[in-house]
Amino acid sequence: MPAWPAATQLPVSEMSERKFLFGLRMWLMLLVTLLVFGGLFGMQWFGSKKMNEFMDNMPVRPATVTAMEAGTALWRDSVESVGTLVAIRGAELATEVPGTVETLYFDNGAAVQACDAILSLDSTPDRAQLTELQAAAELARLELQRAKRLVGQGNISDSELDQRASLLEQARARVAAQQARIEQKTLRAPYAGRLGIRQYNVGDYVQAGDTIIALQALDSLFVNFSLPEQYSQQVVAGMPVQARLEALDGRTFAGTVTAISPVVDPNTRNFALQATLANPEELLRPGMFARLVLPIGIELERVVVPQTAIAYRPYGDSVYVITGSEGELRLSQRFVTLGPVRGDMVSVEEGLDPGERVATSGLLKLDGGMPVIVDNKSPPAAQLDPQPDNG
Repeated sequence: MPAWPAATQLPVSEMSERKFLFGLRMWLMLLVTLLVFGGLFGMQWFGSKKMNEFMDNMPVRPATVTAMEAGTALWRDSVESVGTLVAIRGAELATEVPGTVETLYFDNGAAVQACDAILSLDSTPDRAQLTELQAAAELARLELQRAKRLVGQGNISDSELDQRASLLEQARARVAAQQARIEQKTLRAPYAGRLGIRQYNVGDYVQAGDTIIALQALDSLFVNFSLPEQYSQQVVAGMPVQARLEALDGRTFAGTVTAISPVVDPNTRNFALQATLANPEELLRPGMFARLVLPIGIELERVVVPQTAIAYRPYGDSVYVITGSEGELRLSQRFVTLGPVRGDMVSVEEGLDPGERVATSGLLKLDGGMPVIVDNKSPPAAQLDPQPDNG
């Protein structure tokens, strides 16, 4: 067999030259790549720099805001709680005796006065028995009159006369008892109030004690709530209380503390209170939820601004103070320490002086040093005791 040709061996010098040329080409490619990308990044950096310079040199358009001067007000510290309204007088009305419903005198939800008849049960058999008892009583009266004449004539003894008198009294007692039994067939309102929804209709049979309808007195109501034990020496009966009802669009009702529990709950460390609220319009209903505010302590003069003037931030609350003259107004952001809130206003404990003007709207678009224009054509609400229009 013919032999395979031996592999060609390159001279060492030629191999070194090829390696050198290959490495040179790689370095040249790397250099070109760096130059290309460096140029691109350089152009981008240069463009961004020029754009930032352009934006920095652009004039900032003034922001339009509403403004108000920080004022002062005499405020008393207060404590807040939540409570539930309950009826001062409320009952589930029921009949004392069984029977069939004969007459309904009021519709569901109607207002009633004390002693008004609400419902009556069929009393036909009872009235028939009353007639019989009245006849027996009349007979006993006539027999007593006859006995009085006979005892005067000596025909009967005084003992027999006394027996006849006793029989008359017994007959009259039976008549009175039957009349009371008939009266029990009529359900009457024990006090003035408003009826609920009845559970029975004409013709229904009811047992003694079955609930017929609810009656609630709504001219005034209790509100039950509690406070932490540290306020036990600061709250006394007769103190004013304000109750805010979210169910009535935030309307506020005035009342007074009328009862304070002498015991602190060992589980919650709270003590129970009860206040009375006037309800002349009958807007309040038992079971409603109320937010309560009780003033405590002494009145102090505080710096106050609208709540809309506060920029609430996780790192601190601040206001934007407006400085400068008209046409050159600018903002200065200033961090403040806030105090109690009342209505639309909030007190500022530190960081703001009375008379300083602060922005009260558009705070999200504002920044320190920004020029502003003040336009107070539509200022935000700023009332210590706002009352919604319920007209």
